[in-house]
Amino acid sequence: MTEIIAQDEPELEDSEGSEDLYVHFKIDVDPGQSPMRVDKYLAMHVEWASRSRVQAAIESGSVKVNGRDTKASYKIRPSDSIAIVLPKPPESASILPENIPLEVFYEDPYVLVINKPPKMVVHPGVGNLNGTLLNALSYYFMNHSPCPPSEEEMISRPGLVHRIDKDTSGLLLIAKTQYAFTHIARQFFEHSVHRRYYALVWGNVENEEGTIVGNITRDPRDRMRMAVFPPESGKGKHAITHYKVLERFYYTTLIECRLETGRTHQIRVHMRSIGHTLFNDHRYGGHDILAGTIFSKYKAFVHNVFKVLPRQALHAKELGFVHPITGEQMKFVSDLPDDFVKAVEKWRSYYHNRRQLLASEGTGENIIEELNDIL
Repeated sequence: MTEIIAQDEPELEDSEGSEDLYVHFKIDVDPGQSPMRVDKYLAMHVEWASRSRVQAAIESGSVKVNGRDTKASYKIRPSDSIAIVLPKPPESASILPENIPLEVFYEDPYVLVINKPPKMVVHPGVGNLNGTLLNALSYYFMNHSPCPPSEEEMISRPGLVHRIDKDTSGLLLIAKTQYAFTHIARQFFEHSVHRRYYALVWGNVENEEGTIVGNITRDPRDRMRMAVFPPESGKGKHAITHYKVLERFYYTTLIECRLETGRTHQIRVHMRSIGHTLFNDHRYGGHDILAGTIFSKYKAFVHNVFKVLPRQALHAKELGFVHPITGEQMKFVSDLPDDFVKAVEKWRSYYHNRRQLLASEGTGENIIEELNDIL
């Protein structure tokens, strides 16, 4: 009997996450099954899983029989229990190569780390048939890669092992061979990949640090958004986000978030669930002024920051994983992009100006009027 443990809903147009790229199968071998190599057996029982893909999964430790690692030559026995984690197959192998510049952080014959700019869609979809990261990667591998994988190792299309939203900037990891793809898929599935984000959120976050635990699934009132439900509700998928305050600006807060899980829109909906929507997050209402004064000059100031940062304030700053071949612990850190830096600088200036005014002799309405003159 084959049971799919983790089958995900269709993706959102700008879906972000990692676990939704993998499927976890659990297969209980029938009592009457005759001996057969486990790689052959799985290739016969898992749709779209070729024998070579199964063998790569076995080599990377992504297949366990009765809770233990196995070899491709192992002969299954009646009532064996097999667990396998596999990346989902691409919906289409037809990706048009496009000469789109990429900021390459690191590359070897097995993996590639890039720094994605905001506004770049990761993969083609409805309304985004070209100009995506996959289009750019297809061209890069054919024309610019200093160490392309060999033909026998190359997978049919660039191996996205995780995603970030169109309007989120930062680090992305791409696997270049089938073995690397499967090995890193297991790391994401087991939540051992290090991911740290910077976010600017509305409001003054009360605690210096904290952890948000809440199941995430589609919002029943709006299928283009995700929603958070209590773990005991039985709805959605378990998700954990750790956050820490980096800097406060009275009405917004700069935070870092560390992900234990990688659900779609996880940081965006988790922070919104505790009353701190990401700054200028159009999908979740962050493009409205959610904190601050009623003065017109303050509103003009915020709208000016919106223009400087015309997207949700979220950046994938750190990425760490175990190299699939060398076993080395890899870690990469990217700088905040210019739009994010400029927005933070404006809020920092606002904060310091207000502190100076509060420390001066002026009080009450006079301070607010002076502050608005500065803005």
